[in-house]
Amino acid sequence: MIKEATNIYPMHDLLKKRWSPRAFSDLPVEKEKIRSLLEAARWSPSAANMQPWRFMIGFKGDNTYEKIFDTLAEGNKVWVHLCPVLMLVVGKNVINDTNEHYSVFKYDVGQSVAHLTFQAMELGLMVHQMSGFDPLKSTEHFGIPSKFEPLTVLAVGYIGEVDRLPENLKVRELSQRSRNEFSDFVFMNTFGETSSVLSENL
Repeated sequence: MIKEATNIYPMHDLLKKRWSPRAFSDLPVEKEKIRSLLEAARWSPSAANMQPWRFMIGFKGDNTYEKIFDTLAEGNKVWVHLCPVLMLVVGKNVINDTNEHYSVFKYDVGQSVAHLTFQAMELGLMVHQMSGFDPLKSTEHFGIPSKFEPLTVLAVGYIGEVDRLPENLKVRELSQRSRNEFSDFVFMNTFGETSSVLSENL
């Protein structure tokens, strides 16, 4: 299934084709592809090269997968169970080994996940990022230290058949993608004033 972005201006094909499916195949993901995803995450930008990202990786049938799955909201469990790979993404919230708060750690972790996501697209894989999980349960399941914070869970795999989803999720899976207008988020002079870069006269 393909749900390309209806972009106005040109952008890379991988960006056009990226979306967050719920219909995953249960086909196993090759370990070498997972290693490529992690390599892409490893080389993402990082403030002061702090590299705060950490990944707990579970493959369908192993203990790590089951523990990550247990943290998910019920609304995610109904479709995630088909997905062959789950990743719990954790961020280090302090600078090095001090107790000084690392103010941009979430920003950096988000960039690493973005890099991972587009590498996945290059390899024919899909990624669905989830905020619907229990960080406290994740911390307990994996013994995560206090200087680290669970931030998201990723479902990684090959695209599957929409018909395997519950009826209410089929509708969402087949619905058209949409985004805000540029004038809602691109400004100049004062916050909220649309930037002239969007003018057709440029």
